[in-house]
Formats: sequence, structure tokens, C-alpha cells
Amino acid sequence: MGQTMFEPIFKEIFPFWNEISELDRDYICQNTYALTYRKGATVHNGNDCSGVFFVRKGSLRVYMLSDEGKEITLYRLHEGNFCMLSASCVLQTITFDVFVDAEEDCECYVVDGGAYAAVAENNPNIKIFTLETAISRFSDVMWVLQQILFMSIDKRLAIFLIDESARIGSDKIELTHEQIAKYIGSAREVVSRMLKYFTNEGIVESSRKGVVILDKKRLRALTL
Repeated sequence: MGQTMFEPIFKEIFPFWNEISELDRDYICQNTYALTYRKGATVHNGNDCSGVFFVRKGSLRVYMLSDEGKEITLYRLHEGNFCMLSASCVLQTITFDVFVDAEEDCECYVVDGGAYAAVAENNPNIKIFTLETAISRFSDVMWVLQQILFMSIDKRLAIFLIDESARIGSDKIELTHEQIAKYIGSAREVVSRMLKYFTNEGIVESSRKGVVILDKKRLRALTL
């Protein structure tokens, strides 16, 4: 059943699929699960090897959590994206813990980490794909760190609003101040104050339900 269900999809999304043996393909398929997560659910709890996630529908948030409970969002995963950092047994050089939550109701295919690692051990093409996927995400992580360390809060908030508007194709962003704060690595109170300033300047309209961009030109100017 697993082979029939997953084979066509993996053939499309894994560039190495046709280069590994039929036995290895079958082994990966038999150790893959179609899982659903409700909005707000914990998908990966930091220190375990949950496996390799492929997002079929919905959105996941990957973040780090300090001992004091402060969260820093590293990146977000949307339809068609992979998460490799949730499989520590595959990327053994990753020594820090990351957490993954469902931002909205999600459907994922999850390849068991141990099975994926076992097949990758004898297939260099899988190792290359895994490293390239992880490295591409580290570029996102470095961008987040650059913003937190070197950018003012108004610029970070403006960048987030512009990027999110482009992603969803709408000027109406249905995220709470708390959610936005998590995404940009700030405190809710700071985000609320800055959104109030943006509102007073006529750049956005802010409420508990979200943010509506009113003057994209001025908002974009703040990102420069």
C-alpha cells in the first residue's frame, strides 16, 4: 500500500529517486506515513528524530526555544517544502534542538528518520540532496539572525509585512500581534507599539484580527 501511495509523489519530489534501487525505494515508502496536524499542534519536540517532513498542505513554523521560554522563528515551511532539521539522526552534525509547530491545519508525509538515514548511508545522492536542502534553510536562518542583530524593529516589522503580503497575495494579513512577534523574534508589546505607530501614520490598519496594509509604498520605504 505504501509503495502505491507514495511512489508517484516521491518520484516527483526527490531528485535521487530513480537513482536508488527498487529495494531502497520500497523501504522508504514502507516507512513513510501520511499524517495530519491541527493548527497549534506540536509536530516536532526538539530532541527526538521525528523524521523528514514534506508539507502537502498547510504551514509549519520551525523555531528555537531558550531556557527562559523565548522563541525565535528560524523559518516557515509551506506546501511543497521539506524539513530536514526534524531528523537529527539524518543530519548528525546538527547539535541544537529545533521545534516545529503547525501554523494551520496541515497534511504531511513523514519519512521515518532511521529508515531515511539507513538508505542515505549507501546512497551519496541522498546525502547530497539532504545537505543541499539543509543548507538552503541555513540561509533563511542567517537572514533571521541578521535582522534580529542589526535591524531596527520598525524595519523588521515592515519587511515581515511586505513579505507576508507577497506570500499570501493580499494586503490583509490575518495574524495576531503575538504571532507576528514570534515570527520576527520580538515581544508582543513591542510589535503592538510599532503597529500603533504605523496606524497613526496611515501606513496600516491594525486590529486584534490582523493587519491591513494601506500604504505599501511608505511601508516598503521603511525596509530600505
